[in-house]
Amino acid sequence: MIWLTTPAHHRWLESETDRLLSFGAASRDPRGGFGWLDESGALDQSHDVELWITCRMTHSYALAAMMGRPGASSLVDHGIDALRGRLHDDQHGGWFAAVDPDGPTKDVKEAYGHAFVILAASSAVAAGRPGASDLLEEALEVHGQRFWDDEAGMSREAFGRDWSEIEDYRGINANMHTVEAYMAAADVTGDKSLLRRALRITERAVHGYARANDWRLPEHFDAQWQPLMSYNEDEPAHPFRPFGATIGHLLEWSRLTLQLAASVQQSGLARPEWMMDDAKELYATAVREGWNVDGAVGFVYTVDWDGRPVVRERMHWVTAEAIGAAAALWQATKLPTYAEDYRRWWEFAGEHHLDHEGGSWWHELGTDNAVSRTVWEGKADIYHALQATLIPRLPVSPALAASLAAGNLA
Repeated sequence: MIWLTTPAHHRWLESETDRLLSFGAASRDPRGGFGWLDESGALDQSHDVELWITCRMTHSYALAAMMGRPGASSLVDHGIDALRGRLHDDQHGGWFAAVDPDGPTKDVKEAYGHAFVILAASSAVAAGRPGASDLLEEALEVHGQRFWDDEAGMSREAFGRDWSEIEDYRGINANMHTVEAYMAAADVTGDKSLLRRALRITERAVHGYARANDWRLPEHFDAQWQPLMSYNEDEPAHPFRPFGATIGHLLEWSRLTLQLAASVQQSGLARPEWMMDDAKELYATAVREGWNVDGAVGFVYTVDWDGRPVVRERMHWVTAEAIGAAAALWQATKLPTYAEDYRRWWEFAGEHHLDHEGGSWWHELGTDNAVSRTVWEGKADIYHALQATLIPRLPVSPALAASLAAGNLA
């Protein structure tokens, strides 16, 4: 019996979907956008309203709206209103990285957040929400004009508020989410050029940098896309730019590579032969070097360039991405080892990450699997965990929103 395909497991996944959606609804900030949730599920207004959280929550409730969840559509509309209003820079274009009641709090325009604007808008388009098409059109235009570097085939990282250059840094994390966003946008617009861009990013990041580095993908680069292997060595637990290879990103890239391969093939474009093998190698490396490697069960956050653990805390999003990658690999290969892994990852999540009393998932655990707050405090959003409940019930392609809109949910 393949556990992940059973009706009983799918019913449990649906109940976990609803549990997460119920918890996340409190992140709605009445002033606009979605805020940071504390461990009890209350809106923590000591945090700014972040662009990435607002977009992830808008995306999440667009998925919920297409599953017929009451109240979800109004939350999507709330997110769209914030992206067209409070978080939008009417003077220079694009979106603020964060705002407080007095206005923007970061004079920076980030590729990471702008990729999530594309994702949120694409999902809202799939859900048929008013204003979503205009938002997506603007988001793609801004990203194409400001962030997309056609010569490099990659996304630039960040600019000042007025689009002035502010740093020579380039990052893989923002590019990974650009791949995710471009695939989602291609599904609702039919624009194959977005898939070509996503393929260029993936080929350079995965088939290039990861493959050349024993599948430990470098995260940080200079403006010429030369790896910065010691970047943040003195701040290894940085939440967005940690030192070393990030185990969760190897898993996320594995899944996205499979999804992109399927999308490229379904669109009629030529699918490179390396994509399946590379997705397997990324996953295998993450499991070998990240899972239960320091005498305690769970995935570590990062490893060094020899594969040794650096930051040993267990992040909920890493477990969620392991679930998604195993599910996608099983769908693509039908190899039982991936189904067995999938069950292992859910067993760990159920025993350690899921907060059955307070709601949602504990975002960080220590090596003893007790709640930790070294990198993350609170329960900021539901994006990774929610997707872990949906990916197993949907085909590898198209993207989640388009797949739900097509009625593909098992």
